[in-house]
Amino acid sequence: MTGTQQRTPETEVAARPGRWLALSVLVLAVLLVAVDATVLGLATPYISEDLKPSGTQLLWIGDVYSFVIAGLLVSMGSLGDRIGRKKLLLTGAVAFGAVSVLNAYASSPGTMILARALLGVAGATLMPSTLALIRNIFHDPRERSLAVGIWGAMASAGTAVGPVVGGFLLEHFWWGSVFLINLPVMAVLVIVGAKLIPESKNPVPGPWDLPSVGLSLVGMIGVVYAVKEAAAHGFNWDVAATALIGAAALASFVRRQLTLSSPLLDMRLFRNRGFSGAVLADLLTILGLAGLIFFLSQFLQLVQGREPFEAGLAELPAAVGAVGAGLIAGTVARRFSVRAVVAGGLAAVGLALAALTTLSQSTGYPLLGSALLVVGIGAGFSFTVTADVILSSVPKEQAGAASAVSETAYELGAALGIAVLGSIVTGVYAGFTAPAGTPADVASAAHESLGGAVEASSSLPAAQAHELLASAQGAFVDGLQLAAGVGAIVLLATAVAAWFMLKGQHLEN
Repeated sequence: MTGTQQRTPETEVAARPGRWLALSVLVLAVLLVAVDATVLGLATPYISEDLKPSGTQLLWIGDVYSFVIAGLLVSMGSLGDRIGRKKLLLTGAVAFGAVSVLNAYASSPGTMILARALLGVAGATLMPSTLALIRNIFHDPRERSLAVGIWGAMASAGTAVGPVVGGFLLEHFWWGSVFLINLPVMAVLVIVGAKLIPESKNPVPGPWDLPSVGLSLVGMIGVVYAVKEAAAHGFNWDVAATALIGAAALASFVRRQLTLSSPLLDMRLFRNRGFSGAVLADLLTILGLAGLIFFLSQFLQLVQGREPFEAGLAELPAAVGAVGAGLIAGTVARRFSVRAVVAGGLAAVGLALAALTTLSQSTGYPLLGSALLVVGIGAGFSFTVTADVILSSVPKEQAGAASAVSETAYELGAALGIAVLGSIVTGVYAGFTAPAGTPADVASAAHESLGGAVEASSSLPAAQAHELLASAQGAFVDGLQLAAGVGAIVLLATAVAAWFMLKGQHLEN
């Protein structure tokens, strides 16, 4: 090319110095959504004490946010492709801030579950928009890898920053404050993002198919709910009916996408083995981690007796590892191979979870901190590279739909992880035997949750309270050990699958 090279709109965008400032605003949204998904773990004991939810309601409070996000991500990613990703992002940010107030002032378990569901609706507009905008702002493959690395690092950091920020707030304010921190962040996102983020959308999008939206939502929530209920209470006719309805809706969704000229999700993307392998790795990585992390905060506080802020700091090595790995993941994958980095990262997480099967009430922090650091490094490598593979596999016009698939895998994995691994913990925990002479109402409250046991024991004589708590804490640790073992098996099996499915896959140079 000569010095008189013509500058196209695409090269103009790529050359804009403001693209890195725009990225900083986008990762702010990602950071906040990730914080909101994890901060609840520390607040759970306080919510249990204040709202007194049942064990099932407590699980719903924990996972309905991810259920709704998983059900709507594909639809919202496709909507952003059509109406404009910036427009959807800013609209979602306003809604996210407003609904956060409802979460903060929820006065009953039912209201809290509804508020978390509505927050999931708003969150579903944010996540695919951010990744899709990165795909359209950064056209140079190496710059995009770095941008995706920063995006992934912030998503991972949010999972650990959440407990630290939440721990500080819980020690100084009431539990609703962990949701009110969303307001100033979203205000900055809207004000700054309106000026810095360039709009992008599919130039020939076609109509937004509402029947497909409904099928996606019903199918995803139906299947995830069935898995959750089967794990918690066993398989019965209600669970079977829900699973069949969900599966039928998803099958109808797929058939409908194959017949539409402008589908919400182009199913041909899954013919790409690298794309499918990356999506599977995302889903099972988060499945193996989410349920365990959800209960780890309770272990640190209610079993080891740490204060909320200290418990949050104890989880920080996971963020440090994830941020560091995410920033160099693209470079490492180009030097070695995509499958080596992804499979290696997954295996590292699996081995760290296996180490956590030795967890006990007296476990020292060096083992726990080291395991969390390895988990962060492994997840940072795997999640960042798979996100890059997914984005680079599609034309930029379909960036929203592809991003939504990536985020759906993440959120579906989180929902399933809390449902399946969380139900293992609660199932083992519920089987502990209360000491002889424990009043029936106290024993019932103690069996609902470990937080309930801590509160209920306060009404007993000291010796009896100690015996009840020791029994409850022992059962909780037993459940955590079993969940860690199941998570380790899932991650190690996924590492093997990723090694074969990602064979020959490369990042763009």
